[in-house]
Amino acid sequence: MGFDFMEILKAVFLGIVEGITEWLPISSTGHMLIVDEFLQLNASAAFKEMFFVVIQLGAILAVVLLFWDKMFPFQFNNRNKAMIKKETFSIWFKVVIACIPGAVVTILFDDYIEEYFHTPAMIAAALIFYGIAFLVVELWNKKRTPITNDLSDITYQTALMIGLFQVLSIIPGTSRSGATIIGALLIGVSRVAAAEFTFFLAVPVMFGLSAIKILKFGLAFTREELLILGIGTVVAFAVSILVIKFLMSFIKKHDFAVFGWYRIVLGAILLLYFKFH
Repeated sequence: MGFDFMEILKAVFLGIVEGITEWLPISSTGHMLIVDEFLQLNASAAFKEMFFVVIQLGAILAVVLLFWDKMFPFQFNNRNKAMIKKETFSIWFKVVIACIPGAVVTILFDDYIEEYFHTPAMIAAALIFYGIAFLVVELWNKKRTPITNDLSDITYQTALMIGLFQVLSIIPGTSRSGATIIGALLIGVSRVAAAEFTFFLAVPVMFGLSAIKILKFGLAFTREELLILGIGTVVAFAVSILVIKFLMSFIKKHDFAVFGWYRIVLGAILLLYFKFH
């Protein structure tokens, strides 16, 4: 991949797309693959496969920064001695349980999914299907009161069930946050608690997926590839900080229906485009 200022601009744009779509339940990977259809990086297929996953680390670092007090399982007293926050450790143990189903499915089927499901038609279909699911779930939820209102109230059984829903996100266009939030809402978790658990769950999942993709690609990066990857990741980090703050403010007053409508409209436009293109 030769150095080109246009490639820098593409990396910046992809970082913006990633930062916006990673935390909103509209599928970051789906959007990245769609953007690549129209604004392709001048890079090998192997590099792009790795790039679209590893760039998400920027978004993950943003959530770690913003939720550090909740995520870091130790606190220090006036004598600078570390004290264990049992509640935080408990949440992380539940996150580990929730990660197991997705880890097993990814290890077994990742290559198959990459080969047969990373297509514009599949992404569009997933956008529409889960958009409808959001509308249905939110309509049903209007008649229900959440039984799990706080992050600390999530049980191991609930965490495992959310993890099973996360498996759906292996299909591009589904959205990892979308799948886990829909699952959490269905089993009675409040929107805020569902979003916060999704943030926790994203940390080990994305570090694990990134490690797999980097090892698969190999460490023989060119200088240009490292530059593109670095720029995309930094931009995704900066944009994610703004988007996470917006999302947490938004869901305290609104439901997720607007994201459902967005997914349906975008999916329909894509299906029409690729049908007649």
